[in-house]
Amino acid sequence: MTNLTSGREIPASGFKGLVQNWRADLLAAISVSLVALPLALGIAVASGVAPIAGLISAIIGGIVVTLYRGSHLAINGPAAGLIAVILSALASMDDGSGNAFNYVLAATVVAGGIQVVLGIFRLGFIAESIPSSVITGIMVAIGIIIFTSQIYVAMGINSIEGNTIEKLTGIVDHLGEINPFIAIISFIGILMLIILPKLQSRLFHFLPASLWVLIVSIPLVYLFNFLKGHDLSFFGRPFHVGPEFLIQMPEDLSKMIMYPDFSKSHTIEFWIAVVSITLIASIQTLAMAKAVDKLDPYKRKTQLNKDLIGIGLGTMVCGAIGGLPIITVVVRSTVNITNHAKTKWSNFYHGLLLIVFLFLLTPVIQKIPYAALAAILVYIGFRLASPSVFKKIYNEGLEQLLFMLVTLIITLYSNLLWGIICGTLFTLLVQILLARLPISKFFSLSAKSDTSMMIHKDGSYDLKIKGVANFLSIHKFMLLIKDIPNGKTLNIDLSDTRLVGLTYQDNLFEFVDNYRNEGGTINISGIESHVSSSNHRKAMKISLANKQVQLSPRQTRLQTLAQQNNYSFNILPDQDSQDLNKFKFFELRPIERKSNALSGKFEISENSWEIADVVFNEGASFTSEIFYSTLMTIKLNNEIPKFMMEKEGFVEKLFDRVMAFTGYKDINFKMYTKFSSQFLLMGDNEALIRAFFTPQLISFFEEESIFHVECNGKALLVFSKIKLARTDETQKLLSFGESLIEELTVSYNVNKGLL
Repeated sequence: MTNLTSGREIPASGFKGLVQNWRADLLAAISVSLVALPLALGIAVASGVAPIAGLISAIIGGIVVTLYRGSHLAINGPAAGLIAVILSALASMDDGSGNAFNYVLAATVVAGGIQVVLGIFRLGFIAESIPSSVITGIMVAIGIIIFTSQIYVAMGINSIEGNTIEKLTGIVDHLGEINPFIAIISFIGILMLIILPKLQSRLFHFLPASLWVLIVSIPLVYLFNFLKGHDLSFFGRPFHVGPEFLIQMPEDLSKMIMYPDFSKSHTIEFWIAVVSITLIASIQTLAMAKAVDKLDPYKRKTQLNKDLIGIGLGTMVCGAIGGLPIITVVVRSTVNITNHAKTKWSNFYHGLLLIVFLFLLTPVIQKIPYAALAAILVYIGFRLASPSVFKKIYNEGLEQLLFMLVTLIITLYSNLLWGIICGTLFTLLVQILLARLPISKFFSLSAKSDTSMMIHKDGSYDLKIKGVANFLSIHKFMLLIKDIPNGKTLNIDLSDTRLVGLTYQDNLFEFVDNYRNEGGTINISGIESHVSSSNHRKAMKISLANKQVQLSPRQTRLQTLAQQNNYSFNILPDQDSQDLNKFKFFELRPIERKSNALSGKFEISENSWEIADVVFNEGASFTSEIFYSTLMTIKLNNEIPKFMMEKEGFVEKLFDRVMAFTGYKDINFKMYTKFSSQFLLMGDNEALIRAFFTPQLISFFEEESIFHVECNGKALLVFSKIKLARTDETQKLLSFGESLIEELTVSYNVNKGLL
């Protein structure tokens, strides 16, 4: 079976896929398990439980969940997003008996059972319907809680009592108590986590940054002799170091099993823990599953309700034997996809490999300091709550930032469950005020609007969305669109909406992008008279009659450039990005939106071109970075070899020789050392690429400063920097594109007999 979007043959599923793709899946699983090992240990420690609980969760997430789930390339296991839930549950159910974790295990079993029920009755949409900004507020709160709890460990200070805000502000008062020998390990670890991902050298990308942190920490343990309790002097002051600062693992692994205790099941604290685990785990699992689907090179879709059942079953098993709740984890899933996994069995293999690591590496794990894990978690916490997250949500609209801040503050002063409830209610209140409607009519237009679908004789569809389109309306929208066949023309009219919320648009544009990728055509109209507090594609929009579209200064300059040169110019932020998805550069970089598109044809060659502003994501879902760039695409008149080239540094060149055995290869030209030292050139068919890159074409590239040129056989992708281009830079890009086409045409004619 061949996927229409990717043009690739979809790997077989089930046991047939296991047999056919075991080699690729096993190799990917090796990389995943190396990432999963430190994260599983760190998440357990940060959750206030034994490190072994994290490994149990990762193992069960691989071995048990794989057997019944709806996703293809996702990796399952413990996640940082549940740390705050477990910490809160442990604190609320601690009765001094030492059984707090056993009570939490019981709550985990019940939460997993509820997830199974939600999946069986196809109620996963409940978790999907929580406002996006509320979810972001919860994730930011989780980041702050993780950071606050682990910064004390990273500095070797005893944590103070109080809520998260009190602990956060209390750090300053305890700076004089920092243990420098513990802080050095943490500081080096955090520094590595910041610097290593930014280095272009593939030498340091051979192992994940988090694993490098653990590896480097072990020599420091021997240097400071943490293996024996004693004091070390630092500027005349004694500081204690010893085995108590190292990870503790059971000597007899048969004793690692812990069992749930249901004796607290009659208390309100128990059920708050159950609901919190269920909600947070379900929300993250469904959100992460969608994020992983965007990265799947075969464009397969997760069966979300089935996935919820599989996750629920795994969580129940974890609760029964001493593990943490399970979700879909996007960082490990991204590693899985990057390393060319084919089927769900890579998740299974990663669970098996963790069992091997557990038995073989326990003596090594016991030499890892808690400070190294704290460094990883402080970094994760900061990423979840970094200023870029606030900037990102502010760009989506001032009201979205307000929704997030209210959720964040309530969560930090109470708990995650109250944060979700109050954040959602506050979002509803603001939407009611902005829509200028009575409360009863607002809810009537949200949940019971007369949104309808019409099918025309020519096979096209008209979807008329009316009333209030917010998170309460999502389920009805999904029911309307689920039976629309692929490849049709769909017209979506929003002119009769009073308000269109961001969460609704998340689902709307996800459907639009997927439908376009499957070969269908979608036209969206009717929001020209709506206003918003941001120019973001998904910003909340409110109906306002006779509203005029206002161009930004940059858009005005581009429009003038188009008028002067007879180009076409389109500012709409929902333009079809299907052509861009056919380039390798965007295989693991989901496109958020494409806008401000200039288009035309070169005078001599008649090749069609387009220069557009593109916003895309890179990295994990809640911690993904947003990039803005101006890209040029050129349609080719003739098919040429597929290749990708970009600027390359000296260190990368040396490391190519080391990495050649993995199948990775930079195509070098011995006669053109300047070109080979400047550019990394890759492609599937080396012989054709070598023949196509004539001396004249190589000489052309040597004289240019372009950063990235990619050919998918039928079109070119060209850009110079990851930033929006000025008007003069846009004109230079056009000139470069026209010259490039001329050179490629010459190379094509020279190689016509070979292609």
